[in-house]
Amino acid sequence: MKSDYDILIIGGGMVGASLACALGGTGLRIAVVEAVPLTASAQPSYDERTIALAFGSRRIFEGIGVWDEVARLGTTPIEKIHISDRGRFGFTHLSHAELGQEALGYVVEARVLGLALLARLQQLPNVAWLCPATLEHINFEVDSARTRVRHDGVLCDLSARLVVAADGADSAVRSVAGIDFERTQYGQSAVVTTVTINQPHNNTAYERFTETGPLALLPMSDNRMAVVWSMCTDNVETLIGLSDEEYLARLQERFGDRLGPLTRLGKRRAYPLMLTRVKEHVRPRLVLIGNAAHTVHPVAGQGFNLGLRDVAALAEVLVVAKQENRDLGDLEVLKRYADWRARDNKVIATFTNSLIRVFSNDFPPLAFARNLGLLAVDLVPPLKRRLLRVTSGLAGKLPRLARGLPL
Repeated sequence: MKSDYDILIIGGGMVGASLACALGGTGLRIAVVEAVPLTASAQPSYDERTIALAFGSRRIFEGIGVWDEVARLGTTPIEKIHISDRGRFGFTHLSHAELGQEALGYVVEARVLGLALLARLQQLPNVAWLCPATLEHINFEVDSARTRVRHDGVLCDLSARLVVAADGADSAVRSVAGIDFERTQYGQSAVVTTVTINQPHNNTAYERFTETGPLALLPMSDNRMAVVWSMCTDNVETLIGLSDEEYLARLQERFGDRLGPLTRLGKRRAYPLMLTRVKEHVRPRLVLIGNAAHTVHPVAGQGFNLGLRDVAALAEVLVVAKQENRDLGDLEVLKRYADWRARDNKVIATFTNSLIRVFSNDFPPLAFARNLGLLAVDLVPPLKRRLLRVTSGLAGKLPRLARGLPL
C-alpha cells in the first residue's frame, strides 16, 4: 500500500528542521509535524539562547543549504578557547590555528538559526509543513507507520514508511513507543544571558570551572558575550531574582576582570540540566534523533552539535537506502544509522559527564590531578589535537555532510 509520505518528522525545532533541509532535493516525500505556527518567533527552540556551533556543524549547514543565510544574519567565529579552574593553577589554551581551520566554531543565536532554517524549508517542494499540528496516535505496522494528527483542529490520518522522532527531551513519540531511557539529574540549571564587556574579546571563548559550577562566556557581536552559568538548581531562583547590578557583581566575582567591567545585562533564562540516554535509538519504522535520543550537559557546548551529526548520518543512510531501493523503515537499514552514531554519542556523553563529575569535586588530591590534566592538554600536542577534533565535531567516522561533501 502506498504511503502518504516517505518520512514523517515529528518536531520542527532545530534538529527536525535541519533533517528536513538535509532531505530536500532527494525526491523523498517529507512531512514535518510541528505544534506551533511556522514562524521563528513562535518556535520555542528558536529562542534567545546562543548556540556554540562546532566547525563540523558549519560544514553540515553548508551542505544542506543553510549556512549562507546564517552567516548573513550574523555569526561570531570562535578563534580561541581559554579553559581554567578558578583559583587554581590549571589552564588550557586552544586555537583555530592548531586545528588548521579558520575557526574552532561559531556563536549563533538560536533565533538566527530558526530564521535560516525556515527560509530554506520554504524553498523545498518535497517538504510539507503541517503546523500547528499535534500527534494524536501512532501505530507501527509491517508496511508503514500509521498516525493520526490534529492539524488546524482537524483530525488527519497519515501514513509514512518511516517516522523520525525529533520532538525533544520529553519526546511524546518516545513515550508512545514505550522506549525506555536512563536519565541522570545533575541538580543543576544553566542560567543564560548576555553581557557587554569593556575589553575586546578577540573572538575568544572562556570556560571557567568554579565552585558553583561551570561558567562559559562566548564571543558575540557588538562587544557582547553570551553567558552560560551552570549552578545548583536550588540557587537559580535567587539568582534570577537579583537586580541587574547584583547579578553582574556576582558574575564579575566568579569570572574575574580579564574582560574589564561587565555591563548591560540581557534577559535571564534558566534551563534544567540532565543526562539522557535511550535504550533503543531505532525500531522498525522509527528512529529517534537529537534530544529525543540524548541530552548532555552544556559544559562543552556539544548538545545541538551532537543532534546535527545525527541529522547528517541519518540523511546519508536514508539516501543510500533509496539508491539501493531499500525500505526506509526496515530495521536493518535503521541499524546502520544506530551503529554509526553509537560511538560518537557515547564519547560525548562520557566526556561531558566526566568533566562535571571531576570539576565538581574539591577533594584536594583530585583537584590537583585535574589541574595537572589541564596543563598536560596544554603542553602535549597529541592530547590537544584529540580534544580539538572531538569538540570541533571532526573526530571519528564522519558523515559526508560533516566532511564538506554532498549527500
